[in-house]
Amino acid sequence: MATRPRARRLHRALLAALVTASVALPVSGAARPAAVPAPAPAALAPLTAATPAALAGRYAAGRDGILAAERAAAHHGDRTRAAALRAMAAPTRQFLSFDGRDGGRTAEVVGDLARAERIAVLVPGSDTSLDTYERFRADAVALQRELGGRSAVVAWLGYATPSLTSPDILTPALAEAAAPQLVDFLDELTVAKPAARVSLLCHSYGSVVCARAAPDLRVAGIIVYGSPGTGVDSVRDLHTRATVWAGRSAGDWIAHVPYVRIRLPFMTLGFGTDPVSGAFGARTFDAGSGGHGDYLKAGSVSLRNLARIVAGEYAAVSGRG
Repeated sequence: MATRPRARRLHRALLAALVTASVALPVSGAARPAAVPAPAPAALAPLTAATPAALAGRYAAGRDGILAAERAAAHHGDRTRAAALRAMAAPTRQFLSFDGRDGGRTAEVVGDLARAERIAVLVPGSDTSLDTYERFRADAVALQRELGGRSAVVAWLGYATPSLTSPDILTPALAEAAAPQLVDFLDELTVAKPAARVSLLCHSYGSVVCARAAPDLRVAGIIVYGSPGTGVDSVRDLHTRATVWAGRSAGDWIAHVPYVRIRLPFMTLGFGTDPVSGAFGARTFDAGSGGHGDYLKAGSVSLRNLARIVAGEYAAVSGRG
């Protein structure tokens, strides 16, 4: 009987969060600067083989797109964006795709994709865009260094991420729109690298994106961390053959969100079962004591365990702390 008052409190908390976000949206929208213009990217043929020559062509096309966006930003008078784009266009950077419009869409490779036997694809959560991109890339760099040779990490910013000050953060709408893009990208990657072990690492709201895509993905593992829920009740409902892992650090504020799902006539609020709970049924790992953005921090317990999962070294993964 004690569970009923608790459920009512969680429902009220979620609805209160919705009201807060609904009020915050007009304020944040008013303060948000005008979008920085960028040209449409050139159409690219599918990557059918990850040979050095084929990858060099894709990386060159990505660099051309970034430089075109840099020129547009400079013409617009946004020196900060232009400088960031110039850094992204460095010869050492490797973009399989780039689109500078609407906050940005990228797929950047860290490591040698042609030789990689283990590939991790990172799917970010809220407030990730070209303006915050380097933090996202830093996670990819840290993971690739932890994995070492014969590995590559792809920082996949392939969708419009929600803002923490928007009601979008409470609904699966953006995840539903993003899932087909993630499926298409993973399909292309697995065709180009059929022998590689591919794992999907999904942070925060990115775990909702991965869950929506899961039934159509051919990956070895799906790892959700710092997750508000996935939008399903259990691993079984993901309809995937991948091994599903979940972790949450002791210092992550997301532990305090209400893990409920409320179906209203025109939308669904919340994402349901806590992925690190026994009821969800994922394999859990020790994610240490860091904060919401610290899972891939160099030297952390969570980074070490995530690298072991990507490598398929499941027996070496330390359990949930």
